[in-house]
Amino acid sequence: MTQLPHPKPGASTSTYDSWQDARIKDLWRVFRIMGEFVDGFETLSEVGPAVSIFGSARTKPDHPNYLLAEQVASALVARGFGVISGGGPGIMEAANKGARDAKGVSVGLNIDLPHEQKPNPYIDPEHLIDFNFFFVRKVMFVKYAQGFVVLPGGFGTMDELFEALTLIQTHKSTPFPVVLMGSKFWSGLLDWLKSTMLEAGNISPENLELFSVTDDPQEAAELISKFYQDRAMTPNF
Repeated sequence: MTQLPHPKPGASTSTYDSWQDARIKDLWRVFRIMGEFVDGFETLSEVGPAVSIFGSARTKPDHPNYLLAEQVASALVARGFGVISGGGPGIMEAANKGARDAKGVSVGLNIDLPHEQKPNPYIDPEHLIDFNFFFVRKVMFVKYAQGFVVLPGGFGTMDELFEALTLIQTHKSTPFPVVLMGSKFWSGLLDWLKSTMLEAGNISPENLELFSVTDDPQEAAELISKFYQDRAMTPNF
C-alpha cells in the first residue's frame, strides 16, 4: 500500500496525521458501501417487475400532482408492476400510497438526511431500505426498474431523470421507458432541449425519443406496459 511521505523533522505532523486518519476512515467506508449494495441487491432482486416514480418531496397531499402520482402508481399495479419510490414525503409518499391502496408491491429507498427525510407509512416494511450514500441508492433506482415515471420536482428529480437518460443514451443500461408527467411543468425544459441543446449539436434528434410526455396516468402506465410486449423484463445491467 502506498504510504504518504513522513513529515520532515521539526515540521508539523497535524496535516500528515489528519490525512492518514482520513485514509483509514475511507477504507472502512468501503465496507459500508458494499453493505448497502448487498442489502439493496438482496431486497430488490426479489421484488419482481417494478417502476420507479420520482417527484418533489415538497408536494402536499392536497396538490394535484400528489393525486396524479397516486393514480399512476395504481395504474401500474393494475398492469402487474410494483412501485419504487425514494421513500420520503410528497410525490414519493403518493406513489407508495397509490401502490398500497391498489394492493401492489410498495418499495421505498429512503435516504438518511440530517433532520429531514423519514420513511413514509405506505411502504411495505419488508421493502424499505435505508441508504447513507446517494450514489448507491441511485443504482438501485435504475437497476431493478422496468421504467421511470417522473413528475414535477427539484434538483434530485432532475438528477435521477438525466442519469437515466444518460445511461440509456450511452448503452450502459438496457433501454427502458421514461415517462414525464405534467406537460406544463416540462414544456420549458423540452423547448430548451430542442432549441438550445439539439441546435448546438450536443444531442442527437433520436435522443429526444428516449422519453415520452403525458398528463394521463393511464397512458403513462400503458406506455410502460406496451414497451415490454415483445421485450423481456430483466435487471437493466
